[in-house]
Amino acid sequence: MSGDAPCSPDPAKLHAPLARLLRPLVRLLIRSGITFPMLSELLRELYVNVAEYDFVLPGKEQTDSRVSLLTGIHRKEVRRLRGAGAPVNAVPATVSQTSRILACWLADPDFTGPDGRPLPLPRMAEPSQPSFERLVASVTRDVRPRAVLDEWLDRKLVVLDDEDRAVLAEAAYVPRGGEDQQLYYLGRNLHDHIAAAVANVEAQSPPFLERAVHYDGLTKELAEQLQRRSRDVAMEALHTLNREAHAASDKAPPGQWRWNFGVYVYSEEVVPPSTPATSTDTNDKDSRT
Repeated sequence: MSGDAPCSPDPAKLHAPLARLLRPLVRLLIRSGITFPMLSELLRELYVNVAEYDFVLPGKEQTDSRVSLLTGIHRKEVRRLRGAGAPVNAVPATVSQTSRILACWLADPDFTGPDGRPLPLPRMAEPSQPSFERLVASVTRDVRPRAVLDEWLDRKLVVLDDEDRAVLAEAAYVPRGGEDQQLYYLGRNLHDHIAAAVANVEAQSPPFLERAVHYDGLTKELAEQLQRRSRDVAMEALHTLNREAHAASDKAPPGQWRWNFGVYVYSEEVVPPSTPATSTDTNDKDSRT
């Protein structure tokens, strides 16, 4: 990443993309009962927190006055809020544990077949043979494999086949709506996508890959066909990189960096607010979000 100073855009030019960015989040907040005053208090804390820690001048103490100047928040409020702010790096224990076990099942050659797919696993087996007990023990000794299996059966992350083997279900890839795992990744994945886009806006030479392919003027059937196909392509890419990262990280010494590769697929009907929906003969494609 370049060491050049960030080149921030004109504030007025941010209004439209910011409104579009926040609209689905505001919809979620309203549906979840989070009112504007509640969001306003959270934003006030975050403004102070970000100004306090991310905008420190080299060799100078960050003062209430400077934080107030940067944020537009009164010094009395700054003084009250300094040191506050919502944590952004806390990972729920169940999320971390589940993700690590799933990643191992999807990537480790001991638990995958020749085609790279996760093997059905007997509950227990000989020490040299793959089993669900061995899978869990390879990741953590803090929980009993039977407890993990019972939880995953209840959450429908696995099913038992006719031979009483645990089979990874499609549901393992898609957390249920509103559960802790899904809400954690809502924050993590959106944070990383936005952070990459912001870094690219501020840098003279964009340091992160952040691209999309999009077509407008499609029929519903074609949009659904492309959604299914893109899902297959995306999952193959995720499986491939998970296997490579798992193998590489097993051999590398521990460090302080993290890496995230994500994909998303979205489609919707676009109806102009003041005109009826009409078909179009043209498609619009771009490789940039």
